[in-house]
Amino acid sequence: MIEKIIELEDINLVDFFGVNNSKIDLIKNMFPKIKIIARGNLLKIMGEINDVNLFEDRFNYLLQHFNKHNIIHEDEIIMLMSSEKKQLDNIASADSDVIAHSTTGKPIRPKTPNQIIMVNEFYNNDLIFAVGPAGTGKTYIAIALAVRALKNKEVKRIVLSRPAVEAGENLGFLPGDMKDKLDPYLQALYDALYEMIPAKKLQTMMEDRIIEIAPLAYMRGRTLSNAIVILDEAQNSTSNQMKMFLTRMGENSKFIVTGDITQIDLPTKQKSGLNEAITLLKDIKNIKFIFFGEQDVVRHPIVKKIIAAYDKKNN
Repeated sequence: MIEKIIELEDINLVDFFGVNNSKIDLIKNMFPKIKIIARGNLLKIMGEINDVNLFEDRFNYLLQHFNKHNIIHEDEIIMLMSSEKKQLDNIASADSDVIAHSTTGKPIRPKTPNQIIMVNEFYNNDLIFAVGPAGTGKTYIAIALAVRALKNKEVKRIVLSRPAVEAGENLGFLPGDMKDKLDPYLQALYDALYEMIPAKKLQTMMEDRIIEIAPLAYMRGRTLSNAIVILDEAQNSTSNQMKMFLTRMGENSKFIVTGDITQIDLPTKQKSGLNEAITLLKDIKNIKFIFFGEQDVVRHPIVKKIIAAYDKKNN
């Protein structure tokens, strides 16, 4: 007879154990030869050594599945807790093209040729520029890649940034303190994160500064190490801001810059930092430029036609 303790870290116990402990009770019923006691985030396992080791092996796959998918269903518990190791390895490798999963368990995959290029180039380059019109999934894929890297412990944090530039609106007239004024500019980043990380867990990660969302101006003077850093709406950065941002790169960091050079909201006389970077940095090794087009639009089909119409007008 042996005893083992399994600690459940960074897990919403209600989601994992089920309402009224329905899911953990199912697991207990599948292993009648061992005693399983759940106390807080600790699981105590007692039984014969072979039975306990078998349970622990399968339970680890269950934890991996939950952490990856953000959800687990009772039929998945039955499958994972009753499969042999070879079957479990096959299940784990089946989603090789999946970047991450939504909070409902929906797989997030690259859908267009340039999204696939962006995913493939992520590990080959320290700095990626994803440039193209709205609706092509540039920011969404970038955040999915960052979430995957964080979950896989490849980095220690995610930093997301945007220039706080007004697109016809006036920042000063927005209500509240500075955070309240700036949050609307960062809302698209919040939306993507909430789709991929359960709200309670995301809130904790933001409080612990594992995930940070900040206006571009707040990047000055920092060195960002062991992080995935994303600059969104980069067409609205000035030349000096872009240089400042790119020179924040520290050890074991990857930077992703996204933007749409057809939607620059800077004053007429100011040069876009994104436009300048495309020209200045195009021949530097380990910097990859990916140019998205209307063929990459993954929103409503009419969006492609709208983009094409505006492109025709501007050309």
